[in-house]
Amino acid sequence: MISSFHGLETARRSLMAHQSALHTTGHNIANANTPGYSRQRVNLTPGESFPNTSFNQPGIPGQIGTGVKVDSIQRYREHFLDLQFRNENAKHGFWDARFNALHKMEDILNEPSEDGIAKTMDRFWNSLQDLSVHPEDSGSRSVVRQQGYALAETFNYIADSLSTVQRDLQKEVEGNVHQMNTLIRQINNINLQISKVEPHGFVPNDLYDRRDQLVDELSKLANIKVEMVQSGGNPSSVAEGLYNIKLADENGRDIGVTLVDARNFQTNEVKVKYEDKPNGEKGLIEKIYFGPKNSLNSSGNLDAVGGLMSFRVDEFAAHGKLVANMESYGFIGEGAKERGLFPDMLEQLDIMVFTFAQEFNAIHQAGWNLDDVKNGVKGPGVDFFTFKGNPANWPTSDNPKGAASMLKVSDEIRSSLDKIAASTSGYSGDGSNALALANVKDRTLNYGGSSTNVQSFYQGIIGDMAVHTSEADRMRRNADTLRTAVEERRMSASNVSLDEEMTNIIKYQHAYNAAARNVTMIDDMLDRIINRMGRAGL
Repeated sequence: MISSFHGLETARRSLMAHQSALHTTGHNIANANTPGYSRQRVNLTPGESFPNTSFNQPGIPGQIGTGVKVDSIQRYREHFLDLQFRNENAKHGFWDARFNALHKMEDILNEPSEDGIAKTMDRFWNSLQDLSVHPEDSGSRSVVRQQGYALAETFNYIADSLSTVQRDLQKEVEGNVHQMNTLIRQINNINLQISKVEPHGFVPNDLYDRRDQLVDELSKLANIKVEMVQSGGNPSSVAEGLYNIKLADENGRDIGVTLVDARNFQTNEVKVKYEDKPNGEKGLIEKIYFGPKNSLNSSGNLDAVGGLMSFRVDEFAAHGKLVANMESYGFIGEGAKERGLFPDMLEQLDIMVFTFAQEFNAIHQAGWNLDDVKNGVKGPGVDFFTFKGNPANWPTSDNPKGAASMLKVSDEIRSSLDKIAASTSGYSGDGSNALALANVKDRTLNYGGSSTNVQSFYQGIIGDMAVHTSEADRMRRNADTLRTAVEERRMSASNVSLDEEMTNIIKYQHAYNAAARNVTMIDDMLDRIINRMGRAGL
């Protein structure tokens, strides 16, 4: 038979269930502005009917419900939208970092402007043309020397500034590596915490939120693939399990590196190996290594350490902010060739400066300076441009590296204006060699395999940079648009709506009041049974 107190228990369960719903709604409202928080809901289910189906059940017609119970507290989360967001987040991280590097390069080269290389070279050519008209004028010679100073210093400044930003990018790469390793360890620790809770039937929603927030941050650094793994035991039906995290290419295919192993609670961290330089500085990036922390910290040759995976930057397919910064800083690619945005730009400038300086010096050496004219004999040719530092370290035709940063006006020209060779014939009024020097700007030369003049070569450098910057900006904006669209859809599912939560408060409060009213009604009924029955005639 059904107990007389059955109704009280049914009403009590309703009170407790709707009280839990009110508490969960309050938790949602309290975290409406918490980054990464996903709103939660209480899943209410009917209690088990009485009596249970069995051979010895009481002889009553049918089954009677026992009220309501809280089956679980579940967060709203669309894992498909998470997958889309992380893919777009990796693309945005890559193109945003690449655009920022190119934008810094544009700021340094500062073209077109009055202070850029193009205008400085124009002023240098114009001073030589003026000298060809007045070859003996000391003022014209002084202007040529000063414009030579300005040209050399402009190349020095731009090359040094590019090298400075490149060193900053190296620090950015190290920061990305540190951030990535920190996120990997934190995700693994949260996996460990979840594994201790879920087997007992609990659903740690706040831990899920924190883990997803960390995974979102990790996806900006490199493209990742997330796989869910059950934690075992007796988990709730809404438990989300643990995260296996692997590196993936742009199509979502696994590239063979597991960052977080949820089954064994192990991690593989990342380490970047640089070239060894004689002065102790770090050179370009040679390889990226993935493996256990202890193995990566080995002082020996990492290629000889077991259990590690290595990639060259140009073959590493998990694109994100880390790869973009490494490509901008510079790396050793296939065939041991130096590659990267800043190394390529410095190489182009060095080729341009060395080729131009060599041709300019050859013409200058062939001319007569004022000392030769006075002596009536053509003396040894004088270089107009040379390089700073030890001549043994000067750039060569086979290796023009450093030409832009080392260019300077020769000591002979610095010490005497008369050393400027303006004449071809040896006559004092002849300025034909100065005109020949001015025409170097139009002379077709071989600039690293490209036959063109110095101005066209430089315009090509600037044009390529502008195209790459425009492409990076366009891809960055496209990725941001797609990422924002996915984020808005994700937020519509996961974010807290205060209007909806206030509606839920009203709904659950009315249900709670009704349950309380039911308790009062059953109390009156029991009072009638206990205190009033068996007192007939009183």
